[in-house]
This record gives sequence, C-alpha cells and structure tokens, in this order.
Amino acid sequence: MNKTISINLAGIVFNIDEHAYRILDKYLSTISGYFSEADGKKEIMADIESRIAEMFQERMGKARTVVSEDDVNHVIQLMGQPEDFLGDEATEPEKTEEGFESTSSKRLFRDPDDRLVGGVCSGIAHYFGIDPLIIRILFIVAVIFFGTGFLLYLILWAVIPKAITAADKLQMKGRAVTVDNIKKRVQKEADDLKKR
Repeated sequence: MNKTISINLAGIVFNIDEHAYRILDKYLSTISGYFSEADGKKEIMADIESRIAEMFQERMGKARTVVSEDDVNHVIQLMGQPEDFLGDEATEPEKTEEGFESTSSKRLFRDPDDRLVGGVCSGIAHYFGIDPLIIRILFIVAVIFFGTGFLLYLILWAVIPKAITAADKLQMKGRAVTVDNIKKRVQKEADDLKKR
C-alpha cells in the first residue's frame, strides 16, 4: 500500500503515488534550475507543466484515479531528460530547418502569429505543409465563385482551437513537444518581441 498526494499541475488536480511524486518533483526542479537564467522561464515551465498534465490525462483515461510511477516515467521519457539538452548530444534527433525536433503527428490549430483575419488559413496550411497563400486563394475563390467560402471560414474559425501555448504551436507545426523544443519556441517568441 502506497501513500498518495494531491497535486495541482497546470490547474488540474491529480492524485499521485508518493514515489511518483518524488520523481516528478525532482524532474521539474531540475528543469526549473536549468531554465533559471532563461528569458520567459515562467512561460516555459507553465507550458511544460501543461503538457505533462495533458499526457497524464491521456494516459490515465477515466478508469484510473492515481498517477503511478510508470506514468511519470513514461511522461519523462517522452518529454526528454534534462541531461539530454544540458550538454552536447552524441546523436542528434531529426531536426527541422529551424532547429526543432520533428514528429510525425500534427494537430490542427488556428495560427495567431501568421493571420490575416482569424488564423484559419495559416493553421490549415501548417497542417498540410503548404504555403498559407494557397489556402487563402482557395477561400477567396470559394467566396467569389461558390459563395460558401465565407460561411466555411466562419465555421472553421469557431471550431478550430487557437494555438495559445508554445506546446500548441509546436504541435501545429508537427514538432515534438519536448522540454528543449518548448525552450527554443519561447526564446524565439521573446527574441521576436524584442525585435518589434
């Protein structure tokens, strides 16, 4: 019989096994220490905690109520060990042109960074890996010749969620949601903000 602890992770309450809590606490403390000097540390940690909470929910489903040590180890394996990005890695994972690790799965989001109206066209373009201009032209053609483009755009705007967090923006572009990628995304946003 193990003792359980209630924790709040990204606004979601979890019951977690005491041993699993120690592992998770050590993992988050190590990451927090690594980002202590980084710009946007709070946002990076909030995105990491949010992603971990999502992964716990997916893994537990509705049947289980306690996060186990196996769940924590699985999440840590997917997110990446802090040691993996603290030093130089011997084998580099597959990278995109911007230096982010890539993944095979993408999620459909509206892109708030590259939008003309609601970000629907650029979000769809990211999902299919094409230029947003092509999608915008298709919507204009649908408005002019078929009259349905405007209605379709409004429906998609209401249905497709907006990419708010760094994790959402990484998933939208098909990049792995790892600690290192979240850090790079937040730092890129901070640099873009400084340039503006």
